[in-house]
Amino acid sequence: MEQIKTPFRGIAEDIRGRALWYKQDWTDGIRSGIRILAPTTYIFFASALPVIAFGEQLSRDTDGSLSTVETLASTAMCGILHSILGGQPLLILGVAEPTVIMYTYLYNFAKGRSDLGRELFLAWAGWVCVWTALMLFLLAIFNACDIINRFTRIAGEIFGMLITVLFIQEAIKGVVNEFRIPKGEDPNEEKYQFQWLYVNGLLSIIFSFGLLYTALKSRKARSWMHGTGSCRSFIADYGVPLMVVLWTALSFSVPSQVPSGVPRRLYSPLPWNSESVYHWTVIKDMGNVPPAYIFAALIPALMIAGLYFFDHSVASQMAQQKEFNLKKPSAYHHDILLLAFMTLLCGLLGLPPSNGVLPQAPMHTKSLATLKRQLIRKKMVKTAKESIKQKATNSEIFYNMQDVFIEMDSTQLTKSVGKELENLKEAVMKAENKEANRKENGTGTFDPEQLIDPYLPVRVNEQRVSNLLQSLLVAGAVFAIPLIKKIPTSVLAGYFAYMAIDSLPGNQFWERFLLLFITPQRQYKVKEEVHASYVEMVPFKSIACFTLFQLAYFMLCFGVTWIPIAGILFPLPFFILIGVRQYVLPKFFQPHHLRELDAAEYEEVIVARASHPLGLSAEDAESTYFGNTEVGMDLSDGELLDELTTSRGEVKRRTLSFGEEKHLQERY
Repeated sequence: MEQIKTPFRGIAEDIRGRALWYKQDWTDGIRSGIRILAPTTYIFFASALPVIAFGEQLSRDTDGSLSTVETLASTAMCGILHSILGGQPLLILGVAEPTVIMYTYLYNFAKGRSDLGRELFLAWAGWVCVWTALMLFLLAIFNACDIINRFTRIAGEIFGMLITVLFIQEAIKGVVNEFRIPKGEDPNEEKYQFQWLYVNGLLSIIFSFGLLYTALKSRKARSWMHGTGSCRSFIADYGVPLMVVLWTALSFSVPSQVPSGVPRRLYSPLPWNSESVYHWTVIKDMGNVPPAYIFAALIPALMIAGLYFFDHSVASQMAQQKEFNLKKPSAYHHDILLLAFMTLLCGLLGLPPSNGVLPQAPMHTKSLATLKRQLIRKKMVKTAKESIKQKATNSEIFYNMQDVFIEMDSTQLTKSVGKELENLKEAVMKAENKEANRKENGTGTFDPEQLIDPYLPVRVNEQRVSNLLQSLLVAGAVFAIPLIKKIPTSVLAGYFAYMAIDSLPGNQFWERFLLLFITPQRQYKVKEEVHASYVEMVPFKSIACFTLFQLAYFMLCFGVTWIPIAGILFPLPFFILIGVRQYVLPKFFQPHHLRELDAAEYEEVIVARASHPLGLSAEDAESTYFGNTEVGMDLSDGELLDELTTSRGEVKRRTLSFGEEKHLQERY
């Protein structure tokens, strides 16, 4: 109720907070010079490829009413506006799968109504966007973002799994359709004769699985044994778009006797064709929509507003996780206000709206991070332990560690480094009082393994230039449609499968689901590797019950998407889940178990001496997991970041296992 009593409070605070940094947002990006182009091109490909795939899906599901031109135009326009006016410039916007699903439901509803039909579909969708924008305006004005923390991991993981399954469904549908004659086509054409349909289908299997396999392999290039670090990093960052180009090129190698149209390629009108130009004048048709349907648009608008509020805020959260050590304030309320304006604008222009997207938002932050965390950490821990053995004072220990930090990260001035390590210095100095330290840790000397991690800084270049440039590149892609149309539709089907499979690692719902199939006699194997903290903290029975509940709820959400017309209500179960999580689940699970299973952070435990059959210490196990990180070894920042983040961009929090903590306490 406090939020309602103070309207505009959150927006005003966000604007005041970000206004102080606005000039620096631009100067920091400009000062980066040519180096800003690397993260710009990286996030451009990560953003543009899904939007092209979603455009092809929309074109197929709406009988060509919307296409890749519209998805690219919306992504570019909203991206440019957000990079200039948005509160959190690290947030990447784009047309996402939930928008595609909602617009498909809207189209299916409209085409079955004689007084709407295909002709007024976009005009009616415009009214849906008007109502959606109004609701988002109200959410921003009355500080609804204050409750965003109610959306816990359980909701995000079920939503992520739903999108994954829908991607797989879309990939399978895409390949199956390659064996069929498209709607509205002449079955007497040569390319639709049985033998050529069969050839087209077989080629689609080759291209889709080829793209899937090579994309997944290139995504992991940083961990390859062969090639230089820069070469592996290039393949890992740009391998997926390169594989799209490669398989598109291979599709032109079919014999000349094969009729034109085999294999099938992406269909999209050119931006200057009448079908595309019409969208800019949709507002003229909005007055022709019957009043009953204008008010009926409130129902889908309510679902879309809730969906955008959830999706946009979570994407923003992921882009500014505390582990990224961002210095500038968040602006959730202001960004929802801007999202409302952009949704309204897109609706009036006949475009599908864009919102914050995962995993592109945290990928953008990650690409701007200069992180040598593991390299620096290992060297600092080693230095601290050597200093402890030499009975150095805590002051000497800290300055020895600071010297190592400066030596291994020479990108900042010494004065600036001193500021960044101020918290570490304070923590080390607190350990000067051995009696106080005994009470806290049961030892007279601080443990560098546990002390350094929370205070080792991650540096992110927080600026607006990369987001603006990548959005301008997306805008340029609109005029590259003649080239984009050469991509086979089967390659895009393979890309949907790639997005689905690549999103699974790091989803604890998926990891716990796989854990159910490990027999009790083999579960010790899980603890021999780096594993999630709940494996040690929560009994297996509770893990199984929680996972089965998530599975049942996921099946409910997925089932709703199959209901004709009413499937538009698929976001509703996610809103209900807030109450279920807050009031129902605590009655069936211990509070500390629930905190672990539904934790805000992705916490991993390093292999413990107590559980490792070879008796490896945490330091040895970490070295095994990350590789030898001594100076001179070929280990890039990007490879370390891949190890420390999940596929959806969530930063993993690493801790020692309990057996190792006890060992270190006895040792020091």
